[in-house]
Amino acid sequence: MSLGRVLIVEDDFDGAEVLEAYLGRDGFKTRHAADGDQALEYHARWRPDLVLLDIMLPGLSGNEVLTAIRQHSATPIIMVTAVGHEPSRINSLLYGADDYVVKPYNPGEVVARVHAVLRRWRGGGLGQTTLLRHDRLVIDLNAALATIETDGVTQPLELTRTEFSLLSMMMAAPSRMYTRAELLANCLPESDAMERVVDAHLYNLRRKLERAGINGVVLTVRGLGYRFRNPS
Repeated sequence: MSLGRVLIVEDDFDGAEVLEAYLGRDGFKTRHAADGDQALEYHARWRPDLVLLDIMLPGLSGNEVLTAIRQHSATPIIMVTAVGHEPSRINSLLYGADDYVVKPYNPGEVVARVHAVLRRWRGGGLGQTTLLRHDRLVIDLNAALATIETDGVTQPLELTRTEFSLLSMMMAAPSRMYTRAELLANCLPESDAMERVVDAHLYNLRRKLERAGINGVVLTVRGLGYRFRNPS
C-alpha cells in the first residue's frame, strides 16, 4: 500500500533519482518534474500528497511555483535550498512552504521530513472533536479545518498545516503567551528551523486572516513571543 504521492521538482536528475529510490523504498509513489512549468502541470493532473520543491530551477523559480500552487491548493510543500540562501528560505516560508531542507542533504533525512510533514498534515494527534471559535473564525480540530462564517455561509480558510497548527495552538489558550521556541517545538517538532521561521509563518497567517476580514487576533508580545487575542 502506498503511503502517498510525492512530486519531486528538481533539475538535478541524479539527485532526483536518489530521492525517488529512497522514497520508493519507504512506500511512496513518486513523480519527477525537471522545471517549474512541468511541476505545475504534474501538480494539477497527478494531485500529489506532498511536493519536494527545489528553489533554484530553470524558468519559473521554486518560489514562483510555490506561489502558484498556494493560489488554489494547500498541498504540503517542502522547499529544497542551497547552503547560504537564508533569504530564500525565509521567503519560501512567507509564501506558504511547510518546511525546508538544505543541500547537501542526507536523503534519509529528506524522507524523514516527508513523513513528519505528512503526519502533521493528516492530523497527527488531533483526535478530539473540539471546535474553537472566535467571532466568525472556526477551527475544527478533528477535521483539521479552518473556516470563516459570514451570514450563514461557511467558507474554508486555506492554511498550510504549520499555519493551522500555530493558529489552533494559540486559539486553544487565548490568554497564554507562547515564546517562539514553544511554538516551533510544537508546530515544527522535527525541523531544524531557527526561531525566526515562526515569525515568517505567523506573518503569512496574519495576511490570510486579514484577507478574510479577521483582524488583530494574532498579537505580538514584544521581546517575548505571541498570543491570540482573548475574546473576553
